Amino acid sequence: MKFGKRLKNQIQETLPEWRDKFLSYKDMKKLVRLISSGPSTSEELPDSGKAEAEFIYLLNSEIDKFNSFFVEQEEDFIIRHRELKQRIQKVITTYGPNGAQPSEVDYNKEMGRIRKDIINFHGEMVLLENYSNINYTGLAKILKKYDKRTGGLLRLPFIQKVLQQPFFTTDLVSKLVKECEDTIDAVFPVKDEEGRREEKGERKVAMLPGQSIFRNTVAALVTMQEMRKGSSTYSHFSLPPLNLTDSNYSVLPT
Repeated sequence: MKFGKRLKNQIQETLPEWRDKFLSYKDMKKLVRLISSGPSTSEELPDSGKAEAEFIYLLNSEIDKFNSFFVEQEEDFIIRHRELKQRIQKVITTYGPNGAQPSEVDYNKEMGRIRKDIINFHGEMVLLENYSNINYTGLAKILKKYDKRTGGLLRLPFIQKVLQQPFFTTDLVSKLVKECEDTIDAVFPVKDEEGRREEKGERKVAMLPGQSIFRNTVAALVTMQEMRKGSSTYSHFSLPPLNLTDSNYSVLPT
């Protein structure tokens, strides 16, 4: 699948409020074509020169856009992660067996709500990792087109700059994803075969359009795995292979 189509699919499958935060790949391709078409005969600045100036400006603007959005989401995730842990602790100390007001009914009811929120929260963080993944890949591809069509050498220095950007550094989000999975395993374990069947049934419901972001999360994981898998064309511009854990909440469809 061509990258432009893959990007379009990802934009359609992500959260609606995220859709204008992705790489303007189509606009950048148009500028590359203008740059590579050669100078015009006009006495004014050649069309290719104008296009090149616009291309460089757009490259830097896109990086600023990615960073602003990524950092904002990252800060929000830190707050939400802390709040979820506090909610769990409050339910345990209030309705748990040794709580102030022990109640199995209230405990299960409140924990059920928290569990759904954690699963959605986990999914959003995976979507943000995919956001970083696909935008970096798009930049690498458009810069490769630029170098190939113009004979320039822009890709290497610009990618070196990109590698230092906040949106490319997903260590904190990955850490939160792992902590979220650990919380799910510790607080909401699947104890028996009947529980596993219920879990699978719940996931089928969650994958229905409009019911959960689980479907979009799976699509993001598939994309990350495809784009990071090793190939004969692997280079130092490629992202490293994606090694998924055995978590019940990061399983790709087979």
